[in-house]
Amino acid sequence: MKQIDMFVESVYSNASGNKKEIEELKAEMKSHLTEAIYELKIEGKTEQEAIGIAIERFGGEKEMRSVVGQLFKTQKLFAKWILYLAIGCLITTVVVFGTIWSIEEQNAHENSIIATNIFDVLGGKEAISHSMEEEIKDYIQGTDQISKVSIFSVKDAEKESENYSSIFEYVENAKPNYQYQRAVWAPEWLLVDFFPYGNGNSKWYVDMETRHFSSFMTLVLFVGFAVYATLFTIWATINSYHHRRLNAIWILAFALLNVIGYLIYVFVGKRKVTDK
Repeated sequence: MKQIDMFVESVYSNASGNKKEIEELKAEMKSHLTEAIYELKIEGKTEQEAIGIAIERFGGEKEMRSVVGQLFKTQKLFAKWILYLAIGCLITTVVVFGTIWSIEEQNAHENSIIATNIFDVLGGKEAISHSMEEEIKDYIQGTDQISKVSIFSVKDAEKESENYSSIFEYVENAKPNYQYQRAVWAPEWLLVDFFPYGNGNSKWYVDMETRHFSSFMTLVLFVGFAVYATLFTIWATINSYHHRRLNAIWILAFALLNVIGYLIYVFVGKRKVTDK
């Protein structure tokens, strides 16, 4: 029926998307309209009347054209925002991880300088005076990541060499010659860890307990990339569906290989077009 063909073509005139999918939708609409016209003719309507009623029941040309155009536009917009969210999540993850990593590196450098300053204070002295304690205390208070400093005499450790196999074992069990401890900012939700930072010379061994965000960094990296990979897989799956090439193998490729999987998908698609 020429009038039905013209109606369907008019409805999909502004639809932009996969051509094969649009043709299938056109065929489905024609089938429904033809079936409706057949039933109306059985009821006693003329062919022209049946065509007009069937088209009117379907929603009319202008309304259907608007609905179809909006549908394809919504599908494209949804897929686009999924991709934007995936890229945004990836960028945020990299920025947050990089910022924390930079802070950790800066703290490590600062700890090294403080340890050097403490050794300068200790010098070659055999005992720690009150003024030395205050000077060391000032160095620790000048930071925001050192929670404890313990200083051990290497000479005392050597005396206990029969009981301890190394200076590290001695430090873990012996009482320090000097110790200063304080509370530092360490919220539980940031998964803060405290690790020892030890160094020594012929006279003294300095052990500092420092704050680290390594667990939080790992969590940010894992969760961020997991969310990004999931969103990218959803976008790639939607895209392959619109191109009528969706199957389980491609979904696995998108999920496991991410961008590389999608590039393979595009390359294979181009090869098929070239072969034709």
